[in-house]
Formats: sequence, C-alpha cells, structure tokens
Amino acid sequence: MFGRKKPQLDPAVVAQQQQLHEQQEVQAAFQKGITALRDFIAPSSIEFQSRYFQIGTRYARTYYVFGYPRQVFTGWLSPMINIDEVIDMSMFVYPVESQVVLENLRKKVGQLEAGIQIDAEKGRVRDPGKQAAIIDAEEMRDKLQVGEERFFRFGLYFTIYATSMDELEFVSHKIESLLGQQLVYSKPASAQQEQGLNSTMPQFVDQLQIRRNMQTGAISTTFPFTSADLTDDHGILYGINMHNSGLVIFDRFSLENGNSAVFAKAGAGKSFSVKLEALRSLMLGTEIFIIDPENEYQRMCDAVGGAYVKLSLNSPTRINPFDLPKVVDTDEADNALRSNLITLHGLFRLMMGGAQAEMTAGGGTMVPALNPVEEADLDAALIETYAKAGITNDPLTHTGIPPTISDLYDTLLHMGNTGPQLAQRLRKYTTGTFAGIFSQQSNIDIDNPLVVFNVRDLEDELRPVAMYIVLNYIWNKTKADQRRRILIVDEAWQLMKYEDSANFLFSLAKRARKYNLGITTITQDVEDFISSRMGRAIVANSSMQLLLKQSPSAVDLLADVFKLTSEETKRLSQFPVGQGLFFAGQSHVHIQIAPSPTETNLITTKPEEVQAIEAMEKEGQIPLSGQINETVIPR
Repeated sequence: MFGRKKPQLDPAVVAQQQQLHEQQEVQAAFQKGITALRDFIAPSSIEFQSRYFQIGTRYARTYYVFGYPRQVFTGWLSPMINIDEVIDMSMFVYPVESQVVLENLRKKVGQLEAGIQIDAEKGRVRDPGKQAAIIDAEEMRDKLQVGEERFFRFGLYFTIYATSMDELEFVSHKIESLLGQQLVYSKPASAQQEQGLNSTMPQFVDQLQIRRNMQTGAISTTFPFTSADLTDDHGILYGINMHNSGLVIFDRFSLENGNSAVFAKAGAGKSFSVKLEALRSLMLGTEIFIIDPENEYQRMCDAVGGAYVKLSLNSPTRINPFDLPKVVDTDEADNALRSNLITLHGLFRLMMGGAQAEMTAGGGTMVPALNPVEEADLDAALIETYAKAGITNDPLTHTGIPPTISDLYDTLLHMGNTGPQLAQRLRKYTTGTFAGIFSQQSNIDIDNPLVVFNVRDLEDELRPVAMYIVLNYIWNKTKADQRRRILIVDEAWQLMKYEDSANFLFSLAKRARKYNLGITTITQDVEDFISSRMGRAIVANSSMQLLLKQSPSAVDLLADVFKLTSEETKRLSQFPVGQGLFFAGQSHVHIQIAPSPTETNLITTKPEEVQAIEAMEKEGQIPLSGQINETVIPR
C-alpha cells in the first residue's frame, strides 16, 4: 500500500488543459481592453462631499423639496423648468389606498377637534391653524369618499450642476430663491449626496425617500411639460425668449396659415418688428410686398435694392384696377373675370360714396353706398365694358388690353336707368380732381424681391381706395406666380373702417394660404380693429400674433380675445419698447425683439437715430445704405 505509485496523467490531456488555461488568460486580457458603452458615458471620477459632489470636472448638488404652501397653483414649477441652468429633476409618485387614508384622516380630525375643545375649556386663544387643518381634512375625506380625489406620496428631487464652486453657490441661491418666492422650501441632501445623485438619475431609484402627502389636484400642478421653448429647425430669428433666454426661431408658413397680426400702441416698436422680420425673410428668399401709409419703409427699401412705388396724384405711377391676373391654372383662369368683377364691385362702392359713408343718427348701421338697382346697373356696365374691350369669360381673351375707369364712365353715361347718375359720381376719378392715377393703363411691372407702395401723399379720401387697388394688384400677381410671399399691410385700421375694404382684406386672409402668401396686418387702433366683425375674423385667421405694449383701455379687450392669463394681462400695458407676447399657434412666449446694429441702422425710424446715421454716412464712418444691396438680398 505504501509503495503504490500515483497514476500518471496522459501527456495529451495535460497539454489540452494547459492550452485551455492559456486561452482563458488571453480572453480575460482581451476583455480588459474592450471599451463598453458605459465606459464612454461614465465620468472620469466621482468625489462625494457632505453638501456637494464633484463629477469629473463639474460640481453638483442634489436638493430635496420638503415644504409646500397650503395651496399650490398650476404651473408653479414652470419657472424652474424654464430657467437657463442645467438641472436634473426627478418626481416620485406613490399611490396610497384610499381606505387607509380615510381611517388616518378620521383619527386626525378627532385629535384636532379634541385639541380645540381642550383649548376652549382652558380659556386659551383660538388656534387658526388647527381649524384650517380640520377644514382641509374634512374636505379631503369628502372627496376621497366619492372618488373625486386620490391620495399619493410625492417626492421631488433635483440636482444642479456648475463648472466651479462659486458658480454652484450662485446657482443654488438662485434656485432656492425661485422656489422660496412661492413658499416652496428645499434643502441640500446633506451627507446623502450619493443617494441624491442616484435618485435623480433616470433609473427609477428613490434612495432619499423624502415624501409629502398630496391629493390628485396638487399632484397635477407639478405637470413638468410646461417649457416655454419656441424654436423650430428652420425659419428666422424673431427675438429672445424672456422665459429661458433661448432663441425664438420660427417659420410662419409651418402653421395652418402664414398670416400674422401685430398690435401695439404708437411707439411700441410694431413697425420696427415687422421690418426686422421682412429683412430676415428676404435673406431666405421670401418676396415681400408692403403697403406703407407713413413713409416708414423707404430707408430699408433703398438699402436692400427694393422697388419703391410712390402713389400720389402727381406721381407718374399708374395702376389700372381692371387688370386681370395672368394665371396658369385652368380653373383659376375660368373664374378670373368673375372674381375681378366681384372685387371691382367692392372698389366702386368705396369710390362712389363708401369712403364718405356716415353712421345714421342713432341707427348704428352704415348707409349703403349703392342701392340694389344701382348695384345691378353697375354689374351690367362692368360686363359690357369688358366686352367692348374684347374680354369675356373665355380665358383666351384675357390677354387683351383691359378697359379703364374712363371706359366704364362712358358705358354708364350712355346706358339707361341709374347709369348716368353713377357716371356723375364716378367723374371725379376720370376727369375731375382724382383723375389719372387709377383711370389709365398700368405702367408698372415690378420684378423685385421687395416692393413698397407708399400711399402717404394721397388725400385721406383717396387713401383707402388706393390701398384697396394695391391689394388687388398684389393679389393678382400672387395668383399668377405662386412663390412664397409676405404682404405687410401697415395701419390696417384704415381699411377696416369701411365694410367693402374690410371684406376684401378678410377674403385675402382666408384664401392666402392656397397661394403661398402670408398677410401681416399692423394696427395701433386696436379697439376699433378688434371691435369690428371683420377685424376679429382676420385675427382668427392669423396663426401668428405679436402683442407689444398696449394702452390700458385696449388691454382688457385683447385679454378677452387672446384668452390671456392675469399675469400676461398685467404685463401687456407695462412692456418696455421691443418686448411683447409672441403667439405661434397654441404656443406663446414673452419675447424681446433683438436686432443687430446693422439691422437697426437700416430699419430705425426714430428721428434722432436717423439723423445720426445719415451724419455718419456722410463722414464715411459707416457705408451708405445703398452700398450693401448685394450683401443683403441673394440675387
């Protein structure tokens, strides 16, 4: 037994085991050299201190919320979500059985009532806190019993980050103050920073377990998706988002329609804002038409090489309202004459007395410019006038030379019924005071990315007529060539004063989207604009609105139309120049219009700034406006 030898292992087996061991060592060494995804995203180091921790090169601190006011309001967390700081936030909501809560509330109410009774027996001063607690508890019991509310345990934690300790202290103070203003109290997770970090990581781990009782209504006020961010992947810069210091970049044509409405009191910056939008839209290839009643757009137009069309009785510019659009679409071509006849009806009602229509004494309704018989005679005269020029419903005849108001005057003069009377009312536009400007063939055919129509020098009576005719000219051009265009109607209240011109503007606003046109209406007479039926309809058909500083008398009206909150209503009359509310569809933000110095030089209309710029141009300190054409508009 002592002399028995150990069995000898097979050399082949030993060699195989040795080879397997070597392979395992090689595999282990290879695995050590493989970089996993978590190696890429993991920080180089984490060092935890009592009240903060350092993760890589950044400093961080985790907070928990421990105190809430008796009442919280919807959106109380929005300022913190929109603040321009890096924050990780976690919310933990634990449902609690209603029956358990009801039993606890019953005991609590009993204790509170007993405490009040003991205080009364001992002659102590009434404790309002206990009575308020009883009222809240009883209200909660009623709602839980009928299923109107449920009960939850709620925990709110957040981690803030900074690049240095000084910055971390600054951000901490800002966040604590922001919450403290709403009587919401927070504390750093002292000696629990590691647990706090784990609790705010997206892994659903609540290691802090600091919770507060809340019912359904209170939980709903913490809805986190309330960011006021309004930034699109494409579009132009409208300004700075005052909620979170972000940029408001938006494409108005991405909405249901490209229409916009701008309301502000005089001097609040409405024309400046619209000119800035026009300038930036030009750089993206959008064509701009502007109706300028106050000569505010000439400097910008000259600077970018636009076409400036000045309309006045002494101007050589002529626009014939009888022009027909040169449309390519067959359906549009068939209806071109009929559509223009409807437009001309509204125009001539305006020319034959609509611009001087007065309110009846106490009646409150507008006196019609034409009665039904006169309307019928005018319609027959218009059709006959086109027929004399060889133009009928056949689209092939629409390329002929159109008639003019003088031709209509002759037709009315030689027809029966009310024709001669209508001709007399039209005579001032053919051979009278207003002759020439709209009674001759058009002599403009503008092919320019920016066209400004100046109607400042026209008489007050002629101005709404001119704006109507210019709108029709632009509309015909839009239908003939459907490019992306913006039409800016400044001082739109001048058109809204008259029913026919208001109807025409509303018709354009409804149909503009089909022709890739966006209409911008600007007005400072907010009350008259909004109070009119067509004014409200135009606002309803504008997917984008900009409300700058308003007069106190207009604030309540706008608050009702735009469904503003009480805070927004209060701010509306207190905004500084260049700030306002920007609406884009269902979203709206507090915006600061932010031009560059070059843009300001081109579009400002303040007399002192314009004089300073002109002086600097003469001295050669800045280039003349006309010398930057090629750098502003891509040809």
